[in-house]
Amino acid sequence: MPALVLFDLDGTLVDPAGAITGGISRALQARGLPVPAEHVLDAMVGPPLGESLRRLARVPEAEVGEVIRLYRADYRAAGMSGSRVYPGIVPALERLAAEGTLLAVVTQKPTPIAVELLQVQGLAGYFESIHGAAMDDLEGASGKDLGKIPILAEALERYAGRFSHAVMVGDRHYDLEAAAHHGIDAVAVGWGFAADGELAAAGAATVAASVEELQEQLKALDEGIRQSGGSR
Repeated sequence: MPALVLFDLDGTLVDPAGAITGGISRALQARGLPVPAEHVLDAMVGPPLGESLRRLARVPEAEVGEVIRLYRADYRAAGMSGSRVYPGIVPALERLAAEGTLLAVVTQKPTPIAVELLQVQGLAGYFESIHGAAMDDLEGASGKDLGKIPILAEALERYAGRFSHAVMVGDRHYDLEAAAHHGIDAVAVGWGFAADGELAAAGAATVAASVEELQEQLKALDEGIRQSGGSR
């Protein structure tokens, strides 16, 4: 059976090129709210926007919905087209697809927006499925944050019985934690938005510094599984 490789989106496949952080800044300014420091804005790339606005930007609950609305309008108007695919990603996806690898996206971005972004960037056709969050980011801050765990669970359930082993590829601790929770391998990439030490703290033994290194690590995992005659 083929391998299943599950990719994160922002910071892994696509560089938002300031579209996310800039859009958040503009939305906050439009509501007369303070804009966090750059390193805080960078940390907001990955988790659900509502969670980030409450926890990192300290946006009052009454303002969260309107900030999200303004951000999404800005992102759809200019952010998607202003983003760019990281160099080397397309050839890597083509190679994996040619080898018969099952490819999917697992992201905390709402699914319809993730699909639209992948279409705009010309990547949608490489993936059999795209798994994201619900459009509603307005759930109460008191709700338990499970990160990517339930989204990855949905993807793994879809492909149950169809893969020899699964690998989660991503740039944030959410990716590594979800993979560990579900007992699958993970490859951390170093060109995204993780803070210094974040990936190591989440259990990454190594971090791929380039798409070439990512491909080498995926190949090594695949060969190791095949030689052991097992699956994961």
